[in-house]
Amino acid sequence: MAEVLRAGVVGMGMMGRNHVRVLSALDGVELVGIADPQGDRFGTAGRATVHTSPEALVEAGVDLCVVAVPTEDHERVALLLADAGVHVLVEKPLAHTLEAAERVAEAFEGAGLVGAVGHIERFNPALRALRDRLEAGELGEVFQIATSRQGPFPARIKDVGVVKDLATHDVDLTAFVGGSPFESISARTAHKTGRPHEDLVAATGMLVDGTVTNHMVNWLSPYKERRTVVLGEKGAFVADTLTADLTFHANGTQATQWDAIGAFRGVVEGDVTRYAIAKPEPLRTELEAFRDAVLGEASGVVTMAEGLEVVRVAEAVLQAAASKQTITIER
Repeated sequence: MAEVLRAGVVGMGMMGRNHVRVLSALDGVELVGIADPQGDRFGTAGRATVHTSPEALVEAGVDLCVVAVPTEDHERVALLLADAGVHVLVEKPLAHTLEAAERVAEAFEGAGLVGAVGHIERFNPALRALRDRLEAGELGEVFQIATSRQGPFPARIKDVGVVKDLATHDVDLTAFVGGSPFESISARTAHKTGRPHEDLVAATGMLVDGTVTNHMVNWLSPYKERRTVVLGEKGAFVADTLTADLTFHANGTQATQWDAIGAFRGVVEGDVTRYAIAKPEPLRTELEAFRDAVLGEASGVVTMAEGLEVVRVAEAVLQAAASKQTITIER
Protein backbone atom coordinates (compact mmCIF):
# COMPACT_ATOMS: atom_id res chain seq x y z
CA MET A 1 0.00 0.00 0.00
CA ALA A 2 1.95 2.98 -1.29
CA GLU A 3 -0.09 5.93 -0.03
CA VAL A 4 0.13 6.71 3.68
CA LEU A 5 -2.91 8.56 5.00
CA ARG A 6 -2.56 11.14 7.76
CA ALA A 7 -5.12 10.34 10.46
CA GLY A 8 -6.53 12.15 13.46
CA VAL A 9 -8.91 11.39 16.33
CA VAL A 10 -11.21 13.93 17.98
CA GLY A 11 -12.25 12.93 21.48
CA MET A 12 -10.14 10.87 23.88
CA GLY A 13 -12.82 9.10 25.85
CA MET A 14 -13.06 5.31 25.95
CA MET A 15 -13.78 4.81 22.25
CA GLY A 16 -11.40 7.54 21.16
CA ARG A 17 -8.54 5.86 23.00
CA ASN A 18 -9.34 2.56 21.31
CA HIS A 19 -9.35 4.24 17.90
CA VAL A 20 -5.94 5.74 18.71
CA ARG A 21 -4.61 2.31 19.66
CA VAL A 22 -5.76 0.67 16.42
CA LEU A 23 -4.91 3.55 14.07
CA SER A 24 -1.40 3.69 15.52
CA ALA A 25 -0.76 0.17 14.22
CA LEU A 26 -2.82 0.23 11.02
CA ASP A 27 -0.99 -0.34 7.72
CA GLY A 28 -1.17 2.60 5.32
CA VAL A 29 -2.13 5.05 8.07
CA GLU A 30 -0.07 7.40 10.21
CA LEU A 31 -1.75 8.80 13.31
CA VAL A 32 -0.49 12.39 13.33
CA GLY A 33 -2.76 14.13 15.82
CA ILE A 34 -5.48 13.90 18.43
CA ALA A 35 -7.79 16.62 19.73
CA ASP A 36 -9.47 16.87 23.12
CA PRO A 37 -10.15 19.90 25.37
CA GLN A 38 -8.42 18.03 28.20
CA GLY A 39 -5.48 16.99 26.08
CA ASP A 40 -3.99 13.49 26.34
CA ARG A 41 -5.03 12.92 29.96
CA PHE A 42 -4.65 9.14 29.67
CA GLY A 43 -1.25 9.24 27.98
CA THR A 44 -2.27 7.20 24.95
CA ALA A 45 -1.41 9.57 22.07
CA GLY A 46 2.10 8.21 21.60
CA ARG A 47 3.97 10.21 18.96
CA ALA A 48 0.84 11.97 17.71
CA THR A 49 0.61 15.71 18.28
CA VAL A 50 -1.90 16.67 20.97
CA HIS A 51 -4.34 19.51 20.21
CA THR A 52 -7.05 20.97 22.41
CA SER A 53 -9.54 21.62 19.58
CA PRO A 54 -10.61 19.99 16.30
CA GLU A 55 -9.89 23.32 14.57
CA ALA A 56 -6.21 23.01 15.53
CA LEU A 57 -6.13 19.43 14.28
CA VAL A 58 -7.59 20.51 10.93
CA GLU A 59 -5.07 23.31 10.64
CA ALA A 60 -2.24 20.82 11.20
CA GLY A 61 -3.55 18.74 8.31
CA VAL A 62 -5.21 15.31 8.22
CA ASP A 63 -6.64 13.16 5.42
CA LEU A 64 -9.08 11.21 7.56
CA CYS A 65 -10.42 11.57 11.06
CA VAL A 66 -12.43 9.65 13.65
CA VAL A 67 -14.98 11.67 15.64
CA ALA A 68 -15.48 10.14 19.09
CA VAL A 69 -16.92 13.08 21.01
CA PRO A 70 -20.24 13.07 22.95
CA THR A 71 -23.22 12.53 20.65
CA GLU A 72 -24.52 16.08 21.04
CA ASP A 73 -21.23 17.36 19.53
CA HIS A 74 -21.13 15.00 16.51
CA GLU A 75 -22.79 17.46 14.14
CA ARG A 76 -20.56 20.43 14.97
CA VAL A 77 -17.30 18.51 14.69
CA ALA A 78 -18.32 16.51 11.61
CA LEU A 79 -19.43 19.62 9.71
CA LEU A 80 -16.14 21.34 10.58
CA LEU A 81 -14.22 18.42 9.11
CA ALA A 82 -16.45 18.21 6.03
CA ASP A 83 -15.84 21.88 5.36
CA ALA A 84 -12.08 21.20 5.59
CA GLY A 85 -12.29 18.32 3.09
CA VAL A 86 -11.48 15.58 5.60
CA HIS A 87 -12.88 12.05 5.29
CA VAL A 88 -14.63 11.12 8.54
CA LEU A 89 -15.83 8.16 10.57
CA VAL A 90 -18.30 9.34 13.23
CA GLU A 91 -18.92 7.10 16.21
CA LYS A 92 -22.51 5.91 16.41
CA PRO A 93 -25.10 7.31 16.43
CA LEU A 94 -24.47 9.67 13.53
CA ALA A 95 -26.00 12.62 15.42
CA HIS A 96 -28.29 13.43 18.33
CA THR A 97 -31.36 14.24 16.20
CA LEU A 98 -32.68 13.20 12.81
CA GLU A 99 -32.34 16.76 11.49
CA ALA A 100 -28.71 16.96 12.60
CA ALA A 101 -27.98 13.56 11.05
CA GLU A 102 -29.51 14.72 7.76
CA ARG A 103 -27.31 17.81 7.73
CA VAL A 104 -24.18 15.78 8.36
CA ALA A 105 -24.98 13.15 5.72
CA GLU A 106 -25.81 15.83 3.14
CA ALA A 107 -22.59 17.72 3.86
CA PHE A 108 -20.36 14.72 3.18
CA GLU A 109 -22.31 13.61 0.13
CA GLY A 110 -22.22 17.13 -1.28
CA ALA A 111 -18.47 17.41 -0.72
CA GLY A 112 -17.75 14.03 -2.30
CA LEU A 113 -16.07 12.82 0.89
CA VAL A 114 -16.17 9.43 2.59
CA GLY A 115 -18.57 9.71 5.50
CA ALA A 116 -18.80 6.60 7.66
CA VAL A 117 -20.49 5.71 10.95
CA GLY A 118 -19.02 3.50 13.65
CA HIS A 119 -21.71 0.82 13.88
CA ILE A 120 -19.10 -1.67 14.98
CA GLU A 121 -21.41 -4.66 15.40
CA ARG A 122 -21.46 -5.07 11.61
CA PHE A 123 -17.80 -6.02 11.91
CA ASN A 124 -18.29 -8.57 14.67
CA PRO A 125 -17.12 -11.95 13.31
CA ALA A 126 -20.20 -13.79 14.62
CA LEU A 127 -22.65 -11.41 12.94
CA ARG A 128 -20.71 -11.36 9.68
CA ALA A 129 -20.67 -15.17 9.61
CA LEU A 130 -24.38 -15.17 10.48
CA ARG A 131 -25.23 -12.85 7.61
CA ASP A 132 -23.17 -14.94 5.17
CA ARG A 133 -25.03 -18.09 6.20
CA LEU A 134 -28.41 -16.38 5.94
CA GLU A 135 -27.55 -15.11 2.46
CA ALA A 136 -26.56 -18.67 1.52
CA GLY A 137 -30.04 -19.83 2.51
CA GLU A 138 -28.90 -22.06 5.38
CA LEU A 139 -31.88 -21.02 7.55
CA GLY A 140 -34.48 -20.93 4.81
CA GLU A 141 -37.19 -18.33 5.37
CA VAL A 142 -36.39 -16.02 8.29
CA PHE A 143 -39.25 -15.58 10.77
CA GLN A 144 -37.83 -13.45 13.57
CA ILE A 145 -34.73 -11.55 14.69
CA ALA A 146 -34.43 -11.01 18.45
CA THR A 147 -31.68 -9.08 20.21
CA SER A 148 -30.75 -8.67 23.86
CA ARG A 149 -28.28 -5.97 24.90
CA GLN A 150 -28.19 -5.56 28.65
CA GLY A 151 -25.69 -4.58 31.32
CA PRO A 152 -24.79 -2.10 34.07
CA PHE A 153 -24.96 1.65 33.48
CA PRO A 154 -21.73 3.16 32.05
CA ALA A 155 -21.10 6.43 33.90
CA ARG A 156 -19.43 7.91 30.82
CA ILE A 157 -22.79 8.37 29.04
CA LYS A 158 -24.10 11.89 29.71
CA ASP A 159 -26.16 13.17 26.80
CA VAL A 160 -28.40 10.39 25.43
CA GLY A 161 -30.51 7.53 26.69
CA VAL A 162 -30.30 3.82 26.09
CA VAL A 163 -32.20 4.05 22.79
CA LYS A 164 -29.67 6.20 20.95
CA ASP A 165 -26.59 4.89 22.71
CA LEU A 166 -27.24 1.14 22.87
CA ALA A 167 -30.34 0.27 20.88
CA THR A 168 -28.87 1.87 17.74
CA HIS A 169 -26.49 -1.11 17.64
CA ASP A 170 -29.46 -3.46 17.48
CA VAL A 171 -31.37 -1.39 14.93
CA ASP A 172 -28.40 -1.43 12.58
CA LEU A 173 -27.37 -5.06 13.05
CA THR A 174 -30.96 -6.26 12.63
CA ALA A 175 -31.33 -4.52 9.27
CA PHE A 176 -27.82 -5.70 8.35
CA VAL A 177 -28.25 -9.41 9.05
CA GLY A 178 -31.87 -9.38 7.91
CA GLY A 179 -31.07 -7.59 4.65
CA SER A 180 -34.17 -5.41 4.98
CA PRO A 181 -34.98 -2.01 6.55
CA PHE A 182 -37.52 -1.45 9.32
CA GLU A 183 -41.13 -0.85 8.30
CA SER A 184 -42.65 -0.14 11.73
CA ILE A 185 -41.82 -0.19 15.44
CA SER A 186 -43.56 -0.10 18.82
CA ALA A 187 -41.83 0.34 22.16
CA ARG A 188 -41.98 0.96 25.89
CA THR A 189 -39.29 2.74 27.90
CA ALA A 190 -38.53 3.18 31.60
CA HIS A 191 -36.60 5.73 33.68
CA LYS A 192 -35.19 4.08 36.81
CA THR A 193 -31.87 5.81 37.54
CA GLY A 194 -32.98 9.42 38.00
CA ARG A 195 -31.56 10.62 34.70
CA PRO A 196 -33.57 12.67 32.18
CA HIS A 197 -33.06 9.96 29.56
CA GLU A 198 -34.52 6.46 29.39
CA ASP A 199 -32.43 3.57 30.70
CA LEU A 200 -34.59 0.65 29.50
CA VAL A 201 -36.43 -0.07 26.27
CA ALA A 202 -38.41 -3.02 25.00
CA ALA A 203 -39.23 -2.72 21.29
CA THR A 204 -41.07 -4.85 18.75
CA GLY A 205 -40.76 -4.16 15.05
CA MET A 206 -41.28 -5.46 11.57
CA LEU A 207 -38.92 -5.29 8.64
CA VAL A 208 -40.13 -4.39 5.16
CA ASP A 209 -39.80 -8.05 4.14
CA GLY A 210 -42.17 -9.14 6.93
CA THR A 211 -39.59 -10.38 9.45
CA VAL A 212 -40.72 -9.80 13.06
CA THR A 213 -38.12 -8.26 15.39
CA ASN A 214 -37.87 -7.66 19.10
CA HIS A 215 -35.23 -5.94 21.19
CA MET A 216 -34.50 -5.87 24.93
CA VAL A 217 -32.03 -3.14 25.81
CA ASN A 218 -31.16 -1.66 29.20
CA TRP A 219 -28.51 -0.25 31.54
CA LEU A 220 -30.08 -1.90 34.60
CA SER A 221 -28.90 -5.52 34.45
CA PRO A 222 -26.18 -6.78 36.82
CA TYR A 223 -24.82 -8.98 34.02
CA LYS A 224 -23.68 -8.12 30.50
CA GLU A 225 -25.40 -9.76 27.55
CA ARG A 226 -25.04 -9.17 23.82
CA ARG A 227 -27.05 -11.76 21.91
CA THR A 228 -28.78 -11.99 18.55
CA VAL A 229 -31.12 -14.86 17.69
CA VAL A 230 -32.40 -15.42 14.17
CA LEU A 231 -35.26 -17.91 13.91
CA GLY A 232 -36.22 -19.49 10.61
CA GLU A 233 -37.78 -22.51 8.98
CA LYS A 234 -34.68 -24.71 9.38
CA GLY A 235 -33.81 -23.76 12.96
CA ALA A 236 -32.17 -20.87 14.76
CA PHE A 237 -28.81 -19.11 14.74
CA VAL A 238 -27.56 -17.65 18.02
CA ALA A 239 -24.77 -15.07 17.85
CA ASP A 240 -22.99 -14.00 21.04
CA THR A 241 -21.13 -10.82 20.14
CA LEU A 242 -19.25 -10.67 23.44
CA THR A 243 -17.40 -13.87 22.59
CA ALA A 244 -17.95 -13.73 18.79
CA ASP A 245 -19.44 -17.23 18.88
CA LEU A 246 -22.05 -18.42 16.38
CA THR A 247 -24.20 -21.47 17.13
CA PHE A 248 -26.82 -23.18 14.98
CA HIS A 249 -29.74 -25.08 16.52
CA ALA A 250 -31.21 -27.24 13.77
CA ASN A 251 -34.80 -28.36 13.60
CA GLY A 252 -34.87 -32.06 14.36
CA THR A 253 -35.65 -34.73 11.82
CA GLN A 254 -36.30 -37.56 14.27
CA ALA A 255 -39.87 -38.21 15.40
CA THR A 256 -40.47 -37.79 19.14
CA GLN A 257 -41.21 -41.15 20.78
CA TRP A 258 -42.35 -39.83 24.16
CA ASP A 259 -46.03 -38.95 23.80
CA ALA A 260 -46.08 -36.50 26.71
CA ILE A 261 -43.60 -34.17 25.03
CA GLY A 262 -44.51 -34.99 21.46
CA ALA A 263 -48.09 -33.73 21.54
CA PHE A 264 -47.19 -30.36 20.06
CA ARG A 265 -46.87 -30.82 16.31
CA GLY A 266 -44.21 -28.18 15.79
CA VAL A 267 -40.46 -28.43 15.42
CA VAL A 268 -38.33 -30.74 17.53
CA GLU A 269 -34.81 -30.31 18.84
CA GLY A 270 -32.06 -31.24 16.42
CA ASP A 271 -28.30 -31.03 16.25
CA VAL A 272 -26.47 -28.08 17.81
CA THR A 273 -23.37 -26.81 16.01
CA ARG A 274 -20.96 -24.13 17.20
CA TYR A 275 -18.91 -22.88 14.29
CA ALA A 276 -15.17 -22.33 14.37
CA ILE A 277 -14.72 -18.90 12.81
CA ALA A 278 -11.84 -16.45 12.53
CA LYS A 279 -12.16 -13.69 15.14
CA PRO A 280 -10.30 -10.52 14.15
CA GLU A 281 -10.91 -7.47 16.37
CA PRO A 282 -14.06 -5.70 15.08
CA LEU A 283 -12.57 -2.22 15.56
CA ARG A 284 -9.57 -3.10 13.43
CA THR A 285 -11.81 -4.51 10.70
CA GLU A 286 -13.96 -1.37 10.84
CA LEU A 287 -10.99 1.00 10.55
CA GLU A 288 -9.46 -1.07 7.74
CA ALA A 289 -12.77 -0.69 5.88
CA PHE A 290 -12.70 3.09 6.49
CA ARG A 291 -9.11 3.32 5.25
CA ASP A 292 -9.96 1.31 2.13
CA ALA A 293 -12.99 3.50 1.41
CA VAL A 294 -10.81 6.62 1.58
CA LEU A 295 -8.44 4.97 -0.90
CA GLY A 296 -11.37 4.36 -3.25
CA GLU A 297 -11.51 0.61 -2.71
CA ALA A 298 -14.58 -1.54 -2.03
CA SER A 299 -14.79 -1.81 1.73
CA GLY A 300 -18.25 -2.45 3.18
CA VAL A 301 -17.99 0.63 5.38
CA VAL A 302 -21.21 1.74 7.10
CA THR A 303 -22.25 4.83 5.15
CA MET A 304 -23.78 7.98 6.58
CA ALA A 305 -26.96 7.20 4.64
CA GLU A 306 -27.16 3.96 6.62
CA GLY A 307 -26.31 5.80 9.84
CA LEU A 308 -29.09 8.29 9.07
CA GLU A 309 -31.55 5.40 8.73
CA VAL A 310 -30.58 4.15 12.20
CA VAL A 311 -31.26 7.57 13.74
CA ARG A 312 -34.61 7.65 11.93
CA VAL A 313 -35.63 4.32 13.47
CA ALA A 314 -34.28 5.31 16.93
CA GLU A 315 -36.44 8.43 16.91
CA ALA A 316 -39.41 6.31 15.87
CA VAL A 317 -38.72 4.07 18.90
CA LEU A 318 -38.85 7.10 21.21
CA GLN A 319 -41.98 8.38 19.48
CA ALA A 320 -43.64 4.99 19.82
CA ALA A 321 -42.83 4.83 23.52
CA ALA A 322 -44.12 8.36 24.15
CA SER A 323 -47.34 7.85 22.17
CA LYS A 324 -47.89 4.17 23.09
CA GLN A 325 -48.59 3.55 19.40
CA THR A 326 -46.92 1.62 16.60
CA ILE A 327 -44.99 4.03 14.38
CA THR A 328 -44.56 3.50 10.64
CA ILE A 329 -41.05 4.51 9.55
CA GLU A 330 -41.39 7.42 7.14
CA ARG A 331 -38.67 7.87 4.52
